[in-house]
Amino acid sequence: MFSKQEAQQLKKEFWTAFGKSFPRKWILYDTKVKDFSFKFYADNKKAEVSLDIEMKDEIFRNAYYEKIWSLEDILKDFIGDFQKEEYFTLENGKVISKIWIEKHGVSIFNKNTWQEIFEFFVEKMDGFERFYYEYEDFIKDV
Repeated sequence: MFSKQEAQQLKKEFWTAFGKSFPRKWILYDTKVKDFSFKFYADNKKAEVSLDIEMKDEIFRNAYYEKIWSLEDILKDFIGDFQKEEYFTLENGKVISKIWIEKHGVSIFNKNTWQEIFEFFVEKMDGFERFYYEYEDFIKDV
């Protein structure tokens, strides 16, 4: 097991290594839609790439979720099978809508799995971005 400081250091090394291995500007928060963002996540059990729709106004959040949901089969062509939840509760209690894809059996704390995580991140986020750019006008038209 790692101390809190060692864990923080490994996480920092992980994200630095990812940035150096795949130097690219990702969309992430730059979707031009407030509280609509793409995210990378990794912990000791899995890696995840997600689209988080975090508007406080439930009507807007649901409208954006429904837009993405209406393109489900097309999104699947870009990223493969994914999970979705219209009312996903974060650890802090905030409810968002979330669409994500996971890779299990990898760990941010195991350097032997980093390359596998990096490749997963690049493949899935690239798919999310290509999907978004292709359907951006439709998605934004809420």
